[in-house]
Amino acid sequence: MQSLRQLLPSSVEHPGPVAKAVTIPSLRVEDAPRFTWRGMMLDVSRHFLPPADVKRFIDLISLHKLNRLHLHLADDQGWRIEIKSWPNLAIHGGSTAVGGGAGGFYTQADYADIVEYARRRFVMVVPEIDMPAHTNAALASYPGLNCDGVAPPLYTGVEVGFSALCVDADITYRFIEDVIRELSAITPGPFLHIGGDEVKKLSDAQYTRFIERVQSVVQSHGKLMVGWDEISSTRLLPTSVVQFWRPNVSPRAAVAQGVRIIVSPYNKVYLDMKYDSATVLGLSWAGNIEVRDAYAWDPAMLHADLPESSVLGVEAPLWSETVVDIRDFERMAFPRLAAVAEIGWSPARARVWEEFRLRLAAQAPRWSALGINFYRSPQIPWREAR
Repeated sequence: MQSLRQLLPSSVEHPGPVAKAVTIPSLRVEDAPRFTWRGMMLDVSRHFLPPADVKRFIDLISLHKLNRLHLHLADDQGWRIEIKSWPNLAIHGGSTAVGGGAGGFYTQADYADIVEYARRRFVMVVPEIDMPAHTNAALASYPGLNCDGVAPPLYTGVEVGFSALCVDADITYRFIEDVIRELSAITPGPFLHIGGDEVKKLSDAQYTRFIERVQSVVQSHGKLMVGWDEISSTRLLPTSVVQFWRPNVSPRAAVAQGVRIIVSPYNKVYLDMKYDSATVLGLSWAGNIEVRDAYAWDPAMLHADLPESSVLGVEAPLWSETVVDIRDFERMAFPRLAAVAEIGWSPARARVWEEFRLRLAAQAPRWSALGINFYRSPQIPWREAR
């Protein structure tokens, strides 16, 4: 259906009735994706997006034949999903955002509605509760999750690595069991992301014991664990999935365990990076990422020891330290998300930058009709609607 939609003129995307009859050539479409997992991640923990805005992104990624929406629901700055057995997580932990904004959270009914909205558009929602680090919002909500029993204040900055659950305390695993149980019950898809990244306050032994125990909890609730590439140092089930975000980290240990890989190199597909030095929004710790940078690479060639058979797919994360509302999120996602979508769908031999940039240019009238606040990269000879 999206292939058919893309053959129609951009005028059909404007709200209201179509002014005249629309025709398309008689043709046959034979097409199939290269990778199973073609995704985008929205970080709604640092800055919250209301349900209507999440649904808009579902519409936009569906248009581009992406089929996974990874929701980063909990971090130091905010807890964004209602957990009925631990209500203060959302009420207190979800009350703020980076910079001290109002925050917000999804009720379980909100979340279920988003999941169903996505399902009807062939998009699977993958929820993430980051642990054992990136947990200050949870620690501020329940003092018992802290080893000293004292809740820290809510956090509205952007530093990482300073927080950690008390991984040797029984209450921590009661908490994790309840969170995973409730989230699994309202997530029909098979995957649940547990983060596992940037843990600076635990020993290697503590970290390994924690990840392997949480993996068992996830499995006990009928889900497959996904985690950032740090978890590849632990003993993983072959059903688990590792999301590689650091391009200098070898996937050899993960591949040797038979797990599948999601490729998300920060220097190619982190959509929160600036386009260039003049870009107002975004960060630059991973370098500037222009459209060509996001397009001209191959997931299967990223590492010499990563066979394509192990690559489940590609995903573009959009972290939200500097993006506040839907207009900001759109600005950083487009046009780079279209480049990632083509990487996920088309075989490498069919992708040529000079040809892609012309096809991308032709999307301007369609995106304008849809009201997308996209960045007009100087690398693209944009066409305007007539």
